[in-house]
Amino acid sequence: MSEENRTDRQAEKAASPYDEESRLRRKRLRRKNTISYFVGLAVAFGGLFLVMILAIAVYSWIDSKTGETDRFQQTLGNAQMAGENMYTQEELDQKIAEAVAQAQADSDRAMEAALNNQQEEILGEIRVQLADGQSALETLRPLYPNDIVLVSGGKYHFVPIQSEIPLHGYLQENLQVLENGRFQYVENDQVVSHMGIDVSKYQGRIDWQKVAADGVEFAFLRLGLRGYESGKLVEDETFAANIKGALDNGIKVGVYFFSQAITEEEAVEEANFVLERIAPYNIECPVVFDVEKVSEPTARMNQLTPQERTNVTIAFLDTIDAAGYKSMFYHNMETALLLLELDRLKDYDRWFAYYGEDLYYPYAYGVWQYSEKGRINGISGNVDMNISFKMWE
Repeated sequence: MSEENRTDRQAEKAASPYDEESRLRRKRLRRKNTISYFVGLAVAFGGLFLVMILAIAVYSWIDSKTGETDRFQQTLGNAQMAGENMYTQEELDQKIAEAVAQAQADSDRAMEAALNNQQEEILGEIRVQLADGQSALETLRPLYPNDIVLVSGGKYHFVPIQSEIPLHGYLQENLQVLENGRFQYVENDQVVSHMGIDVSKYQGRIDWQKVAADGVEFAFLRLGLRGYESGKLVEDETFAANIKGALDNGIKVGVYFFSQAITEEEAVEEANFVLERIAPYNIECPVVFDVEKVSEPTARMNQLTPQERTNVTIAFLDTIDAAGYKSMFYHNMETALLLLELDRLKDYDRWFAYYGEDLYYPYAYGVWQYSEKGRINGISGNVDMNISFKMWE
């Protein structure tokens, strides 16, 4: 543009003030419109960008859910193709219960099979032992270590061992059976037992000097009895001769009374009968209450219950103790386990009768009658043999 034209235009602007103002307004308007355009464009692009972001997010969410659904469907399809089943919680609980029941049934069958095998082994062992000559009782006892097995009235009895009753504590390896059939008990290679006998009128006249020379240290003499039908008190016809002969030859003496008391009053009567007759003598060994069962079914004492029999036993023993003598009761395995309440008698001394070489009977006793067929010089015929695990002063 020439200088001349520019001058002319300036002159025109100066000559028309209104036209210049219009021009400025138009210019400002154009600038505003331009800014608005770019702002609008920016807003438009921003909105589009935001929409794109939202669209992408929504798409991703839909895609993820679609993927999970597809994977679930694929898993379900695979499970179905594999023959598996899908269960609700209730169905699953039922399946678990069924599995547990099945496992228990399998275990029971396995246990039953094991028990059957064990029973067969035990029966086989029993057959072998019986074939070797062992008695049924000898065969059964080792199979029941927590019971005492005995035969009474044609039946086998299995009596649990009571922990509250003191045990004897004797050791089988300490028991020695000599060639003559006599028993002795040793500890630390020393004989600690004492040899004794018990006698009544059935041994007849006894040469007590020979008896002492044969090693007898103590003797229980039958003092008397009560008739098992009549109930009458009777002194043994050999008692006086036996007690004099034994004491004169240095043998310690105890006495026993064969009871048929059916009341506590009768038991006290029997004790007093004994006390009256032993008063003149030096009785160092116990005074014994013989409470064994009589084979006659009509015998008076056979009708007693274990509680009643125990009551009369205690009545006799307490009367003897009160008089200053040592008391003891005589019993065998049947009497102890079936006819008495042995736990009530645990504080009294015991004389136990058992004809065997084993220490099977577990409960404590001070004297053991181990044979009814002993042989002693000075006595014709058989005599009961005893060992005592202590000697009385």
